[in-house]
Amino acid sequence: MTTHAPQAAQSVTLPATLGEAVAALSAMPAAVPVAGGTDLMAAVNKGQLRPAGLVGLGRVNEIRGWQYQDGHALLGAGLTHARMGRPDFAALIPALAAAARAAGPPQIRNAGTLGGNIVTAAPTGDALPVLAALEADLLVAGPGGMREVPVTHLLAGRELLGPAELIGHVRVPLLHAPQVFLKATGRTGPGRATASVAVVLDPARRGVRCAVGAIAPMPLRPLEAERWIASLIDWDADRGLAPEALTAFGEYVAAACIPDPPGEEPLPPAVLHLRRTVAALARRALGRALS
Repeated sequence: MTTHAPQAAQSVTLPATLGEAVAALSAMPAAVPVAGGTDLMAAVNKGQLRPAGLVGLGRVNEIRGWQYQDGHALLGAGLTHARMGRPDFAALIPALAAAARAAGPPQIRNAGTLGGNIVTAAPTGDALPVLAALEADLLVAGPGGMREVPVTHLLAGRELLGPAELIGHVRVPLLHAPQVFLKATGRTGPGRATASVAVVLDPARRGVRCAVGAIAPMPLRPLEAERWIASLIDWDADRGLAPEALTAFGEYVAAACIPDPPGEEPLPPAVLHLRRTVAALARRALGRALS
């Protein structure tokens, strides 16, 4: 219980379309868009945020589903984790479905959205390494129309959302190939990741994509490790690899993401444990993808 209630927003707008939402934010620059509210309302309750107004996106149906577009899946930013975790979505983008199912307890999965996961950009966001490995693009709606932004540019801060801009859709290439998402948590059951790994096979380009989440402010791509392991895979046969190669890949990924300190100073025990965790996740994820 608290001794005082958080100050309520001065106004609440409930647009029915993405265009109306952009117009509402343009007319009320101090307002904050809200979809699931799993992060925003937590900040309000803690007194960290006092929005002058809210623009609710729950009635914008165009961002709550998905469709096919030129070999891609166009995912609405309002898709909930619970919806992405269902079997029909898992058949489309398995790694993203696995990340959605691991996003937390049912009340979080039922409310939290894909767009909110991206905009909040918390390092522990489960969808983020998957989107980075899939090399997804964002379709951002704003007063000037729609623009396209690579998801990694937004997460790295190279491009930011401008005034009255919203993520409308996420465009993900459909690779029709194995994908795996794994994460380690500090406790049993659904929880925040201490480390996570997404591995995606791209047979058309004879490539392996890997992204590591939760250990840095944004997902990390060990590009040299990707190229090295892809060169060892027989893409025209069974794509199998020896256990030693899988182990070496895990260590390569972990060392690239958590490098040794300069000089001869050893890694602190906690950091060394984290690096071993990343190595194990990368090894297992690639092994499952290849099998």
